[in-house]
Amino acid sequence: MLCLAALPLLNACTAPPDGVAVVSPFDVKRYAGKWFEIARLDHSFERGLSDVNATYRLEADGSVAVINRGHDAAKGEWQEAVGRALFTGDSNTASLKVSFFGPFFGGYHVIALDPDYRWAMVIGPNTDYLWILAREKQLPAGVRERLVAQALALGVDTNELIWVEHSRSDH
Repeated sequence: MLCLAALPLLNACTAPPDGVAVVSPFDVKRYAGKWFEIARLDHSFERGLSDVNATYRLEADGSVAVINRGHDAAKGEWQEAVGRALFTGDSNTASLKVSFFGPFFGGYHVIALDPDYRWAMVIGPNTDYLWILAREKQLPAGVRERLVAQALALGVDTNELIWVEHSRSDH
């Protein structure tokens, strides 16, 4: 009975925040590949990391393999986390749940996407989780300003964004 009572709470961890529109149509095959993290809100699992990138690979079963990698200057080494993402509904809608820790999933919702899949903005289950990603290590200023304005309009504290440094050549 306790497990059944917890189901709505677990689902809330994977649903997009109220009032947030998720990108549709979405083509996971075009989204696959390497992305550089341009900006993020701070969380313990990425704290202190620079040169962060994510690689997404479509698997035969329809899931998406996720490899997140960043450099920890304090330890002088690369950190890597490998996970799995599943669509929460139709694969034509960019709403997924991602797990790096067994049965525990978090929301991954693409809320802005370049028509040519050159940049994206992703939000988690609430406005405390936000990432701006790009295929290149930098983003044009105009795009950056538009994405920050969109995030601010959704209630994200954009003053807390960390602009990720990409200076290492040993990716």
